[in-house]
Amino acid sequence: MAEGKGRVCVTGGTGFLASWIIKRLLQDGYAVNTTIRSDPGRKRDVSFLTNLPGASEKLKIFNADLSNPESFGEAVEGCVGVFHTATPIDFAVSEAEETVTKRTVDGALGILRACLKSKTVKRVVYTSSASTVSFSGTQKDVVDESVWSDVDLLRTVKPFGWSYAVSKVLTEKALLEFGEQHGLEVVSLIAPFVVGRFICPKLPDSVERALILVLEIDGAGKKEEIGVTRFHMVHVDDVARAHIFLLEHPNPKGRYNCSSFIVPIEEISELLSAKYPEYQIPTVEELKEINGAKLPHLTSKKLVDAGFKFKYSLEDMFQDAIECCKEKGYL
Repeated sequence: MAEGKGRVCVTGGTGFLASWIIKRLLQDGYAVNTTIRSDPGRKRDVSFLTNLPGASEKLKIFNADLSNPESFGEAVEGCVGVFHTATPIDFAVSEAEETVTKRTVDGALGILRACLKSKTVKRVVYTSSASTVSFSGTQKDVVDESVWSDVDLLRTVKPFGWSYAVSKVLTEKALLEFGEQHGLEVVSLIAPFVVGRFICPKLPDSVERALILVLEIDGAGKKEEIGVTRFHMVHVDDVARAHIFLLEHPNPKGRYNCSSFIVPIEEISELLSAKYPEYQIPTVEELKEINGAKLPHLTSKKLVDAGFKFKYSLEDMFQDAIECCKEKGYL
């Protein structure tokens, strides 16, 4: 086959995870279509994608937008698989939650309709979020894929990122239901805080929050901004590999948690203080004063039992993220 393993589509190609998935796919022998939002003035620099090894021969970039659900047809045409990673992220809730949710759901369903129309797409892998399982209201310490966050609870309590969480829950449910109704294979990968190197120019939100002990050097209000006392985490390369694993798996079903670690904030402080003494990292004693959410452990047993192997340690995650932040001028 001229295109190696075939051609696949990755939506939202300029994002942190999407760009890393593209990098991995090209390495693994796939040809890749990716979508980015229209840029009439050509002001957006996408050279970090076009300069990837193999990109000149195997990467095609298309304009598409979730606000226009019909815009994904050309990018999906001729593909054997689709990775849907594009999603609006509006932690500040600058738009009404209902507006963001409708755009996210309608855009995602538009992508699935394009997949059906293509007659070539065999499977869609949707990038879900730990926020779709972490707010069920059950106080469980360990949660698997059977757990769903309670949308009414999110809308009432309004934790950090609640609007995003609502849109992710309702989009994932809509996609899985659409797949069942129309005979299209749809699986979702539930990602926690994704940490590690990044090839996109912008500092990714999840890296910024994972490195808050390091990045907020001034210390003012640092403890108040942390928000959680325990993080579920995965290395960016592990979660990218897991996406491809689910595309290639002979018979995946439904949802898969992809979280390799659950880490108390105190453990992060100890690890970073020992390895990076040059940074003013809050002590374990200072961190005990935080009144934050203790996120549940996302068990990834289903993914591991299916044959997936996590490669990276906790130290790898932080070392890769910090070294990358240094190289790009964020530290």
